[in-house]
Amino acid sequence: MELHKITDDLFVSGQIDAAVIPFLAAQGIHTIICNRPDGEAPGQPTFESVEKAASAHGINVVYQPVQSSAISDADVAAFGKVLEELPAPVFAYCRSGTRCTVLWSLSQAGKLPIQDILLKAMRAGYDMSPILPRLEKMQRR
Repeated sequence: MELHKITDDLFVSGQIDAAVIPFLAAQGIHTIICNRPDGEAPGQPTFESVEKAASAHGINVVYQPVQSSAISDADVAAFGKVLEELPAPVFAYCRSGTRCTVLWSLSQAGKLPIQDILLKAMRAGYDMSPILPRLEKMQRR
């Protein structure tokens, strides 16, 4: 399994299943966020199966499903709140890791310079240039 490091406290990837939870626990992950709705694709592992395995390893789990094409400001705020309130390091997953990276990027607008956000995402393998106008708008708030 490949973890994409966004920051020292946040890692993302595509869909996982319960079998990778021991690996995540060994990496010191304290919180898992699932940003993928159950049933998004046939045969996709359910959040419940991941949650059960994570709980058995003492890892906090949060189910925050979002539609990749309809990420709201409320979704961004909820993601940012989890990052602030639950123990790090945090691991977030969705279909590919992009949705999680978008949520993180938008949650950091106004906290980090936009170029830092774009660079951290790029180093992790995610291009956030499509959300640049939204980042700029959120930065001004």
